[in-house]
Amino acid sequence: MGPAPRDGTDRADGTDGAAGASAPMTHAQILRALSGLYLGLFVAIVSSTIVTNALPVITADLRTGQSTYTWVIVSTLLATTVTSPLWGKLADLTNKKRLLQAGLLVFAAGSALSGAATGPGLLIAARVVQGIGAGGLQALTQVIMATILAPRERGRYNGYLGAVLAIGTAGGPLLGGLIVDVDWLGWRWCFFIVVPIALLAMAVLQRNLDLPVRRRKVTIDWAGAALITSAASLLLVWVTFAGTEYAWLSWQTGAMAGGAAVLAALFVWVEARAAEPIVPLRLFGNRTVTLAVVASLLAGIGMYAGATFLSQYFQLSGGETPTMAGILTLPLILSLAAASTLSGRVITASGRWKPFLVAGALLLTAGSGLLGLLRHSTPYWQAALAMVCLGVGLGMTLQNLVLSVQNQVRPHELGAASTSVAFFRTLGGTIGVSALGAVLSSRVGHYSSGDLARLGVHGAPAGDAIPDLAALPAPVRLIVENAFGHAIGDLFLYTTPFALLSLVAIACIKEVPLRTSRALQAAADDPVGERT
Repeated sequence: MGPAPRDGTDRADGTDGAAGASAPMTHAQILRALSGLYLGLFVAIVSSTIVTNALPVITADLRTGQSTYTWVIVSTLLATTVTSPLWGKLADLTNKKRLLQAGLLVFAAGSALSGAATGPGLLIAARVVQGIGAGGLQALTQVIMATILAPRERGRYNGYLGAVLAIGTAGGPLLGGLIVDVDWLGWRWCFFIVVPIALLAMAVLQRNLDLPVRRRKVTIDWAGAALITSAASLLLVWVTFAGTEYAWLSWQTGAMAGGAAVLAALFVWVEARAAEPIVPLRLFGNRTVTLAVVASLLAGIGMYAGATFLSQYFQLSGGETPTMAGILTLPLILSLAAASTLSGRVITASGRWKPFLVAGALLLTAGSGLLGLLRHSTPYWQAALAMVCLGVGLGMTLQNLVLSVQNQVRPHELGAASTSVAFFRTLGGTIGVSALGAVLSSRVGHYSSGDLARLGVHGAPAGDAIPDLAALPAPVRLIVENAFGHAIGDLFLYTTPFALLSLVAIACIKEVPLRTSRALQAAADDPVGERT
């Protein structure tokens, strides 16, 4: 693949070049260059959702319960969230290609360790390692795409990226369900299966990705990284156990929430003085960046709630197998992939992106509200319609929020800006899953305790228990299924106000025409740049 054009002229077709310069990359060349990125991102996304349908089997095999159920998901999301800004900063300072390959190696190691785990503690620790690698894959994919593609071109390829995100997020539970339903595989292959894919992505990157490298002295803001990790971790521990281990209004809440606030304030103080901050605070002087970050945080709650709790709804309220639960979520997968791809192509053709953001946020709000009506007896067509609304809304929103930010920052800030949006999206989803997981336990107990008491059964299947529906007597099973159906519907109802707030934030973003120049030009013009 030939180098990018080296003159500074913007072309109307979205490439840089002039007469006599080397030809711009063709669509096929770009797809080859991005193939390894897409593959790496796919395994990173799949790793965070593949366990959702397998978790009832995993928790039963490891003899644990709801807190482990939540933390097997949250530990990866937390590690992904808190390390993404660090990966993004490293991308601004050093070799992006080698950094991405290092992320794939860490991810593969964490996946292998997860599959070999013999207890819940070891599994959660291995998932943290997996999440560290996944954080690099998610952050660096956005950064590298922003480096080699002009914003006007990026809409099209962001659409493809959104389709990969959709298939990985919603298709992971289907794949996990298929694996655990095959007797000779078992739940451990939910982790083992992604290892060869990660290694394949490394090989594809080595062959097809060609980037200029700018040599800069690397200064890492380790204090900022430690503070943001501590603040996010403490916040997540609080929302995970509040309402079950202690009351929402308690001294524990005051200590943890207050501690997280103090750590966050210290993080801001350190970042304002750091030479190379993890999250440059000056970015938030840009109105678009600030609003896009807020919208991403709020939209992330709906995204991860759908990926996590819909599979529980179909298994624990509908009594479906893990495989069938994955199949029943296909409306979410297909609609998200289609909306992301089609909106990306139209944005590239028209240069307009805000109408898609507004329409997407509207559909995200509508989908969350409709899913809030879920009950055990809800007809499937109603659930499918709600999933389509949610999927189309997410497909039109998530990647285009990143695009709106990338269009307004300087080339050397692309890494920090892109990962800031992704960081807050994942943070919102991680906090949402943690808090909603705690709420689910209490709501199931609320809806089932009275009916169970009337049957002479004392002790609801809430708290830290994952019920085995097949082992329950028919009257008890019906009560439990009704309780889970109503409780999971409540969870989506709670996400609806956040989706509405994301619509308000998006509506306040000012649309700026997409640029046609590539960030790669700055590196290509650097006389000390090297190619790897």
